[in-house]
Amino acid sequence: MFIQLEVGWMNHPFPVNSFRIASVQQIATLRDLGLTRVRVILDKCDADVRRALATSEQKEVPSTVTESGGPVAAQPASADASLPEAMRLALLAEQNRRLLECDRRFAQATREYVSIERTVRELPAHACAQAQKLVAECVCGLLAQDEVAIRLLSEGAGERAALHPVNVMVASLLLGKALGLQSTALQELGMAALLHDVGKITLPPKYRHPLPTMTPAERAQYEGHVRASVALARSMGLPDAAVIAIAQHHEMADGSGFPKRLSGSELGRVSQMLALVNHYDRLCNPVREADALTPHEALALIFARRKACFDEMVLAAFVRMMGVYPPGSVVQLANDRYALVVSVNSSRPLRPKVIVHDPQVPKEKALILDLEAEPELSIRRSLKPGQLPREALDYLSPRKKICYFFERAVSLEAVQGQEEATQ
Repeated sequence: MFIQLEVGWMNHPFPVNSFRIASVQQIATLRDLGLTRVRVILDKCDADVRRALATSEQKEVPSTVTESGGPVAAQPASADASLPEAMRLALLAEQNRRLLECDRRFAQATREYVSIERTVRELPAHACAQAQKLVAECVCGLLAQDEVAIRLLSEGAGERAALHPVNVMVASLLLGKALGLQSTALQELGMAALLHDVGKITLPPKYRHPLPTMTPAERAQYEGHVRASVALARSMGLPDAAVIAIAQHHEMADGSGFPKRLSGSELGRVSQMLALVNHYDRLCNPVREADALTPHEALALIFARRKACFDEMVLAAFVRMMGVYPPGSVVQLANDRYALVVSVNSSRPLRPKVIVHDPQVPKEKALILDLEAEPELSIRRSLKPGQLPREALDYLSPRKKICYFFERAVSLEAVQGQEEATQ
């Protein structure tokens, strides 16, 4: 929603009088100013915002003006507290648009991966071109933004068979960006991450995933997917750095991995990044859903018990990027409310964005609450989904499959700076 304040610029904290509303916290600031109304510039609003305004309960108000009540202190119990209906609907429309766009891009990536698997043995050069295009689009999108948010996707987004490779590609690229990799290195990392398990298509289905009941011979068959993936990567003409990372994506820094039990300096930095992200995703999304850890549990396990398996610098960067409570974590806030972490700014991850269980608001209309803008509200603890009361579990709907994509991080300062630059 694009608004214009009808007060002098010295009477409010915003750098300009006309700007786009992009957060609940901006609305709270407006209400604290004691304003009785703001002017909505419909021509500058997105189409979905205009539709939301047209159907709001305040449609009797002239189209260029949205009324607000008197000064009301911001209530951080949920993101919906005390919001004028038109503004709440406009924010909800923008929130849904951003999630749908991330879902769409992720789903498209999974469809492209399925196509790559179908053609890689017969047309390796064509499959390579498809993979290069997919990765390049993601790299360009990442490098175009100073700050990106890691977004939890909707349940069921994407082709199930391709969730793991695309998830690993997305998280690996985010980690590479956090570690300062430039375009060429990110492209190599992304190709390795996307194609690290492509050799599994050559194995019988029963050998494609490790199971504790496997015999030594069956385990050897499973571990052979690394060799098969390397062979396909070479047939596609992947750069050496990507081929090496694929060959080493199950190796561990302490020598406990496979197939060659390499360790420490024998492993490349790209290989170490891929190995960590692959391991994290397998903890969150195992073959048996009953074995799944929450993202918070997965990070805690890696850091507490498996730290020696990974490069210290790479692991530290990954934890900084994902935060203590990565997207998909179920948490209890300091005010006792239950919440689901849905987004983390990879540059400032300690105060994530959450959906809060609020019985007064239908779950399909719940707004995201940005904890970075709520210094008095913190996360008390992480929970397993099974620890939630039934009504909170149904409302928050923790994901059975944890899938991520990235989007431009939006903060109050960034929005204000962009609007100031357009004046």
